[in-house]
Amino acid sequence: MARRPDRVIIAGAGPVGLLLALALGRQEVPVTVLEAEPGLAHDLRAGSFHPPSLEMMAPYGVTDDMHAIGIPVRRWQLRDRAAGVIVEWDLGLLAGDTPYPYRLHLEQHRLTPILFERLRAVANVEVRFDTRVSGVGQDADRAWVLAESPAGSERFEGAWVVGCDGGRSAVRKAVGIEMEGFTWPERFVVVSTPYDLGAHGFTANAYVADPEQWAAVFKMPDAGGAGLWRIAFPVPPDEADEATLAPAEVERRMQYFLPRATPYEVRHKSIYKVHQRVAREFRRGRVLLAGDAAHLNNPLGAFGLNGGIHDAINLAGKLGPVCRGEAPADLLDRYVRQRRTVNIEYVQEGSIRNLRTLAERDPAARQARFDELRRTNADPRLAREFLLRSSMIASVRRERSIA
Repeated sequence: MARRPDRVIIAGAGPVGLLLALALGRQEVPVTVLEAEPGLAHDLRAGSFHPPSLEMMAPYGVTDDMHAIGIPVRRWQLRDRAAGVIVEWDLGLLAGDTPYPYRLHLEQHRLTPILFERLRAVANVEVRFDTRVSGVGQDADRAWVLAESPAGSERFEGAWVVGCDGGRSAVRKAVGIEMEGFTWPERFVVVSTPYDLGAHGFTANAYVADPEQWAAVFKMPDAGGAGLWRIAFPVPPDEADEATLAPAEVERRMQYFLPRATPYEVRHKSIYKVHQRVAREFRRGRVLLAGDAAHLNNPLGAFGLNGGIHDAINLAGKLGPVCRGEAPADLLDRYVRQRRTVNIEYVQEGSIRNLRTLAERDPAARQARFDELRRTNADPRLAREFLLRSSMIASVRRERSIA
């Protein structure tokens, strides 16, 4: 008789934790998900999904559900505030590389309910809200999580613990894994408006270079059907959060970005710090890390959540066989080698390069970068190579090459 698969304890019911639970549960691995918040988080930061992420989530029915409400974005721009459009990229060039030659825009808080609903059909997965991790322990055979809930202190045991609990990961801190890298001095403020930027020539995803105030533009689905435009701006290190979020200051930034005769309607606004960090280890014994608990980056390029999705699917493909006794635990070290290497080589490098391109102050350096991108875009072979990297297809191919 086959033995019952080992249980996995996952900290964090964000998209990475829920997707990992779904992928493991579909392999009949029992999973307990612990979430500190009383319900699914309403997070507005991430919301652009690259082709490999759509491919990875398709077998679980998630990608079809996302298409029912998301916005497909085939073309995206790099613009200069003064000069206008520098290049407009066509993801249709990747039609031979992926069944999804576009980005799909859907805010993170719309993805988590899709994943959660899919999990409801998986009998061996339990999600516990309002349960905050306070400690992690392990020995040669088991791992456990100590948590606080309205019922008091509880202990959850399994064979493996996975921290998918974000940048401030309690799991990572409990086992003493260091995050290496740096924090940008600037913070980001994100503003959402229903005002139609498409009428001014903006594609549903656009990046605007400017040495004083660059911008990143994303059109997201909205309950009203017309869509909501979300714009990210830099915030100087010495500017107080209260000043940044004051209505007059939000309006000033919006008017600098695109002047208009009447004030903007602002639906949402938020401010946050931005990090470029990677955990020194993605595994310590029976404890593993995935998503923001393992790596953080600025959002220019939409690599962060997508990287977390790739973590979840990679890890599920290895942890499932280990839990069923079909593979040795050493297989998990390949997850570490693959995902940590790719994060450093592609996610960190690419997102840093993107931010520096938008914020470049040297006119000659900025012009040289624009000229290079124009030449690349004009050559179909070079344009495809660029898009393979920016769409994360190249990073997935690199991952699969690592033994």
